[in-house]
Amino acid sequence: MPRKKLALLSTAALLLPLTGCGGDAEAGDGSTVTVTVGYQSKTINTVTAGTLLRSLGYFERELRAQGARDGKTYKVAWQDYATGAPITAQMTAGKIDIGSMGDFPLLINAARGTQLKRPTKLVSVTGYNLRGGLNTVVVPPDSELASLKDLAGRKVSTSVGSAADGTLVRALRRAGVEDVRKLNQQPAVGASALASGSADALSQFVAWPGLLAFQGRAKALYDGAELNLPTFHGVTAREDFAERRPKVLEAFLKAQIEATAYLREQPVAASEKVAAATGLPAEVVHLYNGPNGIATFDPTLKPRLIAALKADVPVLRSAKLVGDVDVDRFVDDSYVKRAYGSAYGRQLATAAPAARSEVWLKGSHRTSSFATPAEALRHIAAQGPTVRVAYVPDTTTGTLWYADRSVWLADGSRPLPFLTAASASAYRAAHPGARPIGYAQALELAS
Repeated sequence: MPRKKLALLSTAALLLPLTGCGGDAEAGDGSTVTVTVGYQSKTINTVTAGTLLRSLGYFERELRAQGARDGKTYKVAWQDYATGAPITAQMTAGKIDIGSMGDFPLLINAARGTQLKRPTKLVSVTGYNLRGGLNTVVVPPDSELASLKDLAGRKVSTSVGSAADGTLVRALRRAGVEDVRKLNQQPAVGASALASGSADALSQFVAWPGLLAFQGRAKALYDGAELNLPTFHGVTAREDFAERRPKVLEAFLKAQIEATAYLREQPVAASEKVAAATGLPAEVVHLYNGPNGIATFDPTLKPRLIAALKADVPVLRSAKLVGDVDVDRFVDDSYVKRAYGSAYGRQLATAAPAARSEVWLKGSHRTSSFATPAEALRHIAAQGPTVRVAYVPDTTTGTLWYADRSVWLADGSRPLPFLTAASASAYRAAHPGARPIGYAQALELAS
């Protein structure tokens, strides 16, 4: 089948509405209102609008307070999905009121809503990474593939139209690779394909790359942060729902703001809660959601993220996944501004924290952070078997990764970690004195 025709068929499959997934959104008898929320439990940089929020019960609590004011009884129906595409399908069918998804799916959400005369609004952000580090391309641990150029003629699994697909498309274009055979698969299916050898690489969003690396089932080939383009996940709401129930949407955003505060103030407890709800190892959750994690959680609609969303439109349009998208009409910060009140401007100006290393000891309910990887390594060497997990930022991009899964170089007396062999090779090309070392050697060098 010609590639162009196959791509169009994949797009059509991506956007088809689903049926049999629950009752009408915002159902009720007038005095009782059920609000339906679509979320992705294992897409863990959406937890403040999904998994963690549900676990904490903050939205339900806000709705009880709203019910005390207006005399209605509010119920929440949580619907869990693997990707953003089915959430969009259900929203445009009028069956989901509020949903969360990544930047590329958000644009498809906007386009599909306009097309079907069910317009949606982007009302807040969950987690973001200003360089694009939330998406990663991984290969089997024994793979000989060393860079994106090695993917020429190979089979790469991804979820077409997802944020990870967007990273793959951009990265391949930048590398000048055109003949990749893309497999449109759900993340779990893609992980199985990678393990069985039916896919040579997997391009996915959080937490799949980190999970597979933690389990020893994959290694990183490409760090999305090499693109140096912001990527994020956000909350979208049906326009008719937002206009009819503005106080309910405001209640959701207030709950999201509080869940974000909980994640920041109690990061280990938050990681453990998300792990318990999803079955993911807490060490994987913390890689992304910890205080030094790959994702920065902030509900505000930052101009730099909106600018990145606009820059995504031509990429999706060239892939024939959307036509024109009016991003300015899609973005509506009025609801989150009301939820924040006077604190919105201050939070909008808040920047992502600088990259730091982090060590989590067994049995501890807190972690220790370090300004340099060498300091973290000295702590690891001193603690020995009591270390549960340790993370270090990539020397070039700042993307956090597992210390024992990183690629290490010695530049003089400095041990330097890298997420991929390709980024380590690029560093060596610019610093001829740097030499490859193993993790054990890095520990010795630091201590």
